[in-house]
Amino acid sequence: MAFGGPGSDAPGTMRFALHVMRGRWFMFFASILIMAAAGGTYIFGIYSKAIKTSLGYDQQTLNTLSFFKDVGANVGILPGLINEVTPPWVVLACGAGMNLAGYLMIYLAVTGRTSRPPVWLMCFYIAVGANSQSFANTGALVTAVKNFPEDRGVVLGLLKGFVGLSGAIFTQIYRAIYGTDNDGSELVLLMAWLPAAISLVFIPTIRIMPRPNAGAGPASGERKAFFLFLYASILLAVYLLVINVVELEVTSFPKSAYYVTVVVLLLLIFFPIVIVVKQELKTYIQPAPAPATIPNSSSIVAITVVDDDEKTKSQPAEDDKSPSCLQDVFRPPARGQDYTILQALFSVDMLVLFVATICGIGGTLTAVDNMGQIGQSLGYPQGTISTFVSLVSIWNYAGRVVAGFASEYVLARYKVPRPLALTVVLLLACVGHALIAFGVSNGLYAASVILGFCFGAQWPLLFAIISEVFGLKYYSTLYNFGAVASPVGSYILNVRIAGRMYDDEARRQGGQTGGDLTCIGVRCFRESFLIITGVTLLGALVSLVLAWRTRKFYGGDLYGQFREVGMVGAAAAAGGGEVASSGVSDSDTKETSSSSESSNGNKVV
Repeated sequence: MAFGGPGSDAPGTMRFALHVMRGRWFMFFASILIMAAAGGTYIFGIYSKAIKTSLGYDQQTLNTLSFFKDVGANVGILPGLINEVTPPWVVLACGAGMNLAGYLMIYLAVTGRTSRPPVWLMCFYIAVGANSQSFANTGALVTAVKNFPEDRGVVLGLLKGFVGLSGAIFTQIYRAIYGTDNDGSELVLLMAWLPAAISLVFIPTIRIMPRPNAGAGPASGERKAFFLFLYASILLAVYLLVINVVELEVTSFPKSAYYVTVVVLLLLIFFPIVIVVKQELKTYIQPAPAPATIPNSSSIVAITVVDDDEKTKSQPAEDDKSPSCLQDVFRPPARGQDYTILQALFSVDMLVLFVATICGIGGTLTAVDNMGQIGQSLGYPQGTISTFVSLVSIWNYAGRVVAGFASEYVLARYKVPRPLALTVVLLLACVGHALIAFGVSNGLYAASVILGFCFGAQWPLLFAIISEVFGLKYYSTLYNFGAVASPVGSYILNVRIAGRMYDDEARRQGGQTGGDLTCIGVRCFRESFLIITGVTLLGALVSLVLAWRTRKFYGGDLYGQFREVGMVGAAAAAGGGEVASSGVSDSDTKETSSSSESSNGNKVV
């Protein structure tokens, strides 16, 4: 088929190829690839042995290194602030440089190419390398959410799902290149250059793009395309699960077989490009309406939807022309409108959400990080423990995807508040924690599935709630602030509770061999996971409070403002920039907004 008219096949094909590469869907595909390479922190267990052996660390020092890894991976305030004032390519370039520098220095230290660094310097190296994950998330994932604002739950679920799969993807590529006899040091080198290279290749693609079909809503075919991406990701996850099981069962997996498996893996990763071409072909053959931007015209009617209950919060009094900074912080706008960073951080909604996340993610992360020690204490063989880790990884992906799609569906169809979905996830996590606490026979199989699912499901729910309640203007910073709950919860529940109680029980049993403390039996984690179960239940109650507070907000037209702005822009383009002449100034048009509680006593001004 010729896209450029008769006799111009080659130029037309080239124009279509450029159209695809400049489109929003190719940008989404590029974000998938960046996310699929941004989960190196999840495979610390593979290369930690090389660090411990080559540098002579004890277990406590290695755990300290792991903690700084978690801090670096989840404290992303810096990339968030950078993204507020620069285009996404700056954030991705900074992340690529940090990834290369941090992991390369670890590789040089582990392989003896540099002198042995002190512990604090190794902690700095791994924090810098892991912090590149926050830069990749901010540059790619946040941009994708802004490009598809009406499908943010779906977008978050898919992209965070690929982050969950990245550990298994890295493992397969590593085995194909370096084999299974390597101690893991070469994996650090792979982690240093591969994510950095992918980010640099797709830097020109990741950018904020106007929606060509704004106003049409998600039913215009975009949601179907996201389901195609979902099916492709499920196929990839099933393939990785099958390969992991086969490799565990086959005692001698030949190197040539790894070549075949990684080729199939790469084909499955790049398969979504077919979906991208199909979607961009529709917009190429049938050009969409004008982008959803409000023309700079003084004749556009300003439509402002104000909730009577929250009008005083979103609009200052007539005699208060210039409120102080402190007054502005404690006078936030209506939910769904753009909060400033300080308004969001000091809001009750953010405090409630942060506490619920500390309780939920902190507990599930403790179970995930200690899965090896839990299996060992309950008497499972080493091969079975590896199966538990694989199950956690695959169900981590499943939780992210299901939470994104399912919460979006029940929200659109039944107006179920998204925080209520978080409550359900936390209640389910309590079941997994209880299975560990009571040492149910063969219960660790079910616990690994439940807790892997719940750990993954909390992330897209957290980030979607932040974007919906506090707006998208400062989402880059607020997104990364939400992620801080992970290391906070991990330190409280993992380091201070689970780790200390495990060591105390090991000393009571007299299980010290050399420099290690080994604990055997159900009592090793019983008390700590009973505490974690109670804390997670508290988090579920707190998230239920947030669901109650936001029930009217989620009961309204949550994404109406995007359709409204799109219809204004399309009408202005169709009418030469004039919608209706009513003497409205250009500054008034900037007040165009839609409250999500329009069905609860709103009035149109």
